[in-house]
Amino acid sequence: QVQLVESGGGLVQAGDSLRLSCAVSGRTFSDYDIGWFRQAPGKEREFVAEVRWSSTTSYADSMKGRSTISRDNTKNTVHLQMNTLKPEDTGIYYCHARIVGTSVSSWGQGTQVTVSS
Repeated sequence: QVQLVESGGGLVQAGDSLRLSCAVSGRTFSDYDIGWFRQAPGKEREFVAEVRWSSTTSYADSMKGRSTISRDNTKNTVHLQMNTLKPEDTGIYYCHARIVGTSVSSWGQGTQVTVSS
């Protein structure tokens, strides 16, 4: 069973930056594609970004050009750097780990990001 622990959320102003981290433990890190999702109040959870085991990345259109996802294979950690934050980026950000080539996955507990205007 893999464990995911998110950190780095907080209250910031529009235009600020935040760096979220997801620490992964319990299984071989390279077995997983790691992604970030977010859920705003009253809305469904949505995809933000993903870094695959090969370090290939993908982003939601709303985050392209404003964010960078990366994985540190020496520390079993994934980072999401978000810049030029907007109020609509507010939500709980969840780390998601999926075993490569399968639908087997786990979620972290989430970290709150609040962007004030």
